[in-house]
Amino acid sequence: MNNGDRTTLPLHNLQSETILEQLPLAAKEWLESLPWNQRRYVLSLCHLMRAASPGQQAEFLDEYTADGLVSRMLMDVETKAKVQKYLDEFRITTKLDESVIRRYIRQFYIHSAQDAHRQPELYLESALRLIMQSQERTNVFNYILGFEIFKIIFKMSWAQQERMYRLQKNQEEFIEYYIKPIRHAHIVNSLVVPKDKNLFFAERDYYVQAPEISEKKLISLIMATFTTDIVVYLGFSVIRHIKYIRFDYDYIFTPEREQRF
Repeated sequence: MNNGDRTTLPLHNLQSETILEQLPLAAKEWLESLPWNQRRYVLSLCHLMRAASPGQQAEFLDEYTADGLVSRMLMDVETKAKVQKYLDEFRITTKLDESVIRRYIRQFYIHSAQDAHRQPELYLESALRLIMQSQERTNVFNYILGFEIFKIIFKMSWAQQERMYRLQKNQEEFIEYYIKPIRHAHIVNSLVVPKDKNLFFAERDYYVQAPEISEKKLISLIMATFTTDIVVYLGFSVIRHIKYIRFDYDYIFTPEREQRF
């Protein structure tokens, strides 16, 4: 993406510019126009945000910005329709209405906050970009699509995952980046208990049994297994080229006995 198309907040470059100089002009003029008593409120908020944990920042940003973000995303009719089309292609029943988008915005903040434990200095910057830049809001749509696809793969049996793997053009990448992390999560959370770990694709009872997992647990496992960047990248890649992930619902989900017969 061309940086010239983005209004960035380079929070890491404070030594060469004052904070006010790094703000968009409208925000800078608004801050400078505030009377003293109102400037104290801004300073109080800055102090609280700096002292807050990433999780607290996520909760505040959701409460403070969700309405505006939802309305702007709903107005992006073209992107919304495109993502809905791809959800339908994967036989995903999720509909991109206001409640779903609002839920995913909150989840995006929370997921980003979890990632922030690795790079805490980048969290607030990414959240501010989401509020200010249309491209970042498009990434929420990419996140929704990517996350919904991960939900499908997470709920598959290992036999179904193998059939999906066989469809892919780049099978090695599909296994390394997506299947192996999901299977690791299955094992460490006792959702699948393999009896022969030396055989990656083995014909066993555990292999054909789909894991039983609640919706709440499913969401938390995906967030723990994949970063927001990976989820966004999956959604973006599918939108860019529908064949990035090849998907044949009838082939993948054909019951084992029928397929063998």
